[in-house]
Amino acid sequence: MSNIPKNPFVLVDGSSYLFRAYYAPPHLTNSAGEPTGAIYGVVNMLKSLLNQYDPSHLAVVFDAKGKTFRNDLYADYKANRPPMPDDLRGQIAPLHEIIKAMGLPLVIIDNVEADDVIGTLAKHATKAGHHTLISTSDKDMAQLVNEHVTLINTLDNRVSTPASVQERFGVRPDQIIDFLALMGDSSDNIPGMPGVGEKTAQHILQGIDSIDAMLANPEKVAELGFRGAKTMPAKIAEHKDLILLSRELATIKLDVEIPLTEAEFVRREADKDELIRLFKECEFRRWLGELLEEGGTTAAVTTTADKTTATNKAAGAEQTAAATSTTTENEAAVEPKQFDQSNYEVVTTEAAFNKWLAKLKAADCYAFDTETTSLNYMEAELVGISFSVVAGEACYIPLAHQDLDGPKQLSRDEVLAKLKPLFEDTELKKVGQNIKYDLHVLRNYNIRLRGILNDTMLSSYVLNSVSSRHGMDTLSLQYLGHKTISYETLAGKGAKQKRFDQLSIAEAAPYAAEDADITLRLHQVLWPKVAEVAGLKSVLNELELPLLPILAMMERRGVFVNAERLTNQSQEIAKELKEIELDAFAIAGEPFNLNSPKQLQVILFDQLGLPIKKKTPKGAPSTAEDVLQELALDYPLPDLILRHRGLAKLKSTYTDKLPRMINSQTGRIHTSYHQAVTATGRLSSTDPNLQNIPVRNEAGRRVRQAFVAPEGYKIVAIDYSQIELRIMAHLSRSKGLLEAFARGRDIHRATASEVFSVALDSVTAEQRRSAKAVNFGLIYGMSAFGLARQLNIGQKEAQRYMDIYFERFPGVQDYMDNTREQAAAQGYVETLFGRRLYLPEINARNIPRRKAAERAAINAPMQGSAADIIKRAMLDVQSWLKQVPAAGEVFMTMQVHDELVFEVKEDCLDTHVAELVRVMESAAKLDVPLIAEAGVGDNWDEAH
Repeated sequence: MSNIPKNPFVLVDGSSYLFRAYYAPPHLTNSAGEPTGAIYGVVNMLKSLLNQYDPSHLAVVFDAKGKTFRNDLYADYKANRPPMPDDLRGQIAPLHEIIKAMGLPLVIIDNVEADDVIGTLAKHATKAGHHTLISTSDKDMAQLVNEHVTLINTLDNRVSTPASVQERFGVRPDQIIDFLALMGDSSDNIPGMPGVGEKTAQHILQGIDSIDAMLANPEKVAELGFRGAKTMPAKIAEHKDLILLSRELATIKLDVEIPLTEAEFVRREADKDELIRLFKECEFRRWLGELLEEGGTTAAVTTTADKTTATNKAAGAEQTAAATSTTTENEAAVEPKQFDQSNYEVVTTEAAFNKWLAKLKAADCYAFDTETTSLNYMEAELVGISFSVVAGEACYIPLAHQDLDGPKQLSRDEVLAKLKPLFEDTELKKVGQNIKYDLHVLRNYNIRLRGILNDTMLSSYVLNSVSSRHGMDTLSLQYLGHKTISYETLAGKGAKQKRFDQLSIAEAAPYAAEDADITLRLHQVLWPKVAEVAGLKSVLNELELPLLPILAMMERRGVFVNAERLTNQSQEIAKELKEIELDAFAIAGEPFNLNSPKQLQVILFDQLGLPIKKKTPKGAPSTAEDVLQELALDYPLPDLILRHRGLAKLKSTYTDKLPRMINSQTGRIHTSYHQAVTATGRLSSTDPNLQNIPVRNEAGRRVRQAFVAPEGYKIVAIDYSQIELRIMAHLSRSKGLLEAFARGRDIHRATASEVFSVALDSVTAEQRRSAKAVNFGLIYGMSAFGLARQLNIGQKEAQRYMDIYFERFPGVQDYMDNTREQAAAQGYVETLFGRRLYLPEINARNIPRRKAAERAAINAPMQGSAADIIKRAMLDVQSWLKQVPAAGEVFMTMQVHDELVFEVKEDCLDTHVAELVRVMESAAKLDVPLIAEAGVGDNWDEAH
């Protein structure tokens, strides 16, 4: 990097930053659906620049609104530029606020472009003896470069000096104006000299130095010897006025009147409270956390209306769900960066413990949290427990720390014996954050947690499932403006991280007590917000919270797997992978690493000459899965690569890993089900992920064969038949679909009959396959282009299928149109049971992003309703299980998408399977029959 003098005068081309940030990822939005990606990008670049150069004087310069003198010179100046997108325009005002709050001088001069302001300021700085560093990606600025002025592009840190400008453009900085004037500039609509491009402009200026010299002696251009040189004199004479106009348009003015003194370019101290407010509105959580850690106050945060659901500005309709944009009295209190911990107590005496027992018994509800030795709920040992009854007051009861120098700890057995009646009392209401984990920990000590009033993680999720994080740290920042104590600051990171019992009590107590305090405070904020919307209240209280103990029960039960089968399959897959590699080497003509994208690019596209379907952001041929799938239709090597990838993933994720995950005490595998992950309400599964085991290929089915029934039992798998299509029929009220389902017809065959105008019994297998693609494609918002690719037919033919479908089932088209309109107006759609699914980009000006949001709007009510129905089924099944005469006859062990898996005693199969099907089919009342189909086997594959 060039030697830039210390503490340069920094000029930032804010307009250049803004557009680059807008078109570059990440395309962020906050919970209110307001775009924030451009703001984030600009602020990120500014932070990087400030960290690198730490200037005392600077200015961030933006273009002013309206026309400039160049428009008077040339009416078509910048005429080919599209209008600024609405979703970018809306980010400018908050960005300006942030820049000012960062203490950075913001400069906008009426009727003057940012380039001219920057050029003038750079000239003044040079006269005053200051070196100027201009941060921009605009090539026009290269004309300003000299020994006193340097350019830097923050995105790639490329520095432009006189030497590097000449190397890059082939002309000196003082020739850049003439260079641009000759070749023109399409982005600014500067016409240039007709027939002159970059190379010709370089030849001219390298040969005769300037436009003035060229105009004075045009015949000399003919002598330069480049292609077309001989015709140049006549063209120069013809276009002289255009050349001079282009030069004037390309020239950055250096004499703009700037009504600011040098003192106004001094970098000021940041207004942290204002930045906290602004970062919270934009939901820049990392930066918000850093500010709070540095010592800002939360006054600005807590008095700002919560924007989880704000006004949908683009549609002009007020959203009235999730957390409404009103401020509660509790939120408006001015509090310090860290909550007062003077009322946090470490309980190490019998008297103090008894005092807290009395508080818990007398409380309307209390928050609690467990501290343990492991995140694995089956292995976790209790180290301590914290409680909070009143916001700001909390206690921590250490029970099993290894702290020899700390206070004597109460007996864990004795404490739990006294707490057991409280935890098991249904009338004493408990609040937790991810309370299912605490439920497991207490169950390890034979305590059955009852009386769960709220889980703040689930409250947050129900309010806005699109928000990807519902952990305590995030929620505390978002709703309380408080940065929690980080576990890593206490215990370290990585392999050397301490377990909680290895922390001293003095270190652990504030952290643990804060967990309970924050949980209670979050409950006090989130609970009223959920209660304001009847549908959300119902989803939380009638679905998500009652499901907690059922999921915990399933997790503790676990599933049997046959480790020997999996080990044998791993060995067989290893052999098959080797054979695929040899076949691939034979086609390629040489060995190569099948997992290396770079080597694969060379083999597929350079050596074999396969067509390039897509490129990476850096311009290299893509080897992504969708590309390989398309190529595999015509070429053998991509098909081998896909098979290799699939088998390798199956081996590493399941056949190798599952045997190692068998619990030594139970002999079973214990997954974790998550309620607060997917946007649609579906459950997800991790450690291991039981929901991603392939079912459509033999290798995946063999993995399922390893999930076996214990002796005396059978595996029973019951799944809903075409549930999303049935929900589509219910929502659309399409007469044809309702009738087909009511008569128990094969819906794909019935659709094929309508689309292809053939009798039901004359539908061919190919026609049914096409109709199935149409049925499922429509509920996922598939376009004619997508359908054409899936069916390998022309786009016009695919469009014809869709047109006929909508003619035969007009209710579906009406449903889709109405759903799009409703989503655009209110910013969300709903399931049949009141769950709200927000669509932050439903009104985006960026067409692909808006179309994706529209597709999600159509599908989300169906997928979300299906998720709600399977949850209702789990609740109903558990209610029925309590009535089964003999205990231990039926166990619910897995939930996978629209399927529930059970272990059922063999001698009760007929009775219980029929009842389970009945219960599941009664989980919801639709306008079409809800059908559940059962399968029975010794393993999961046989039963599915």
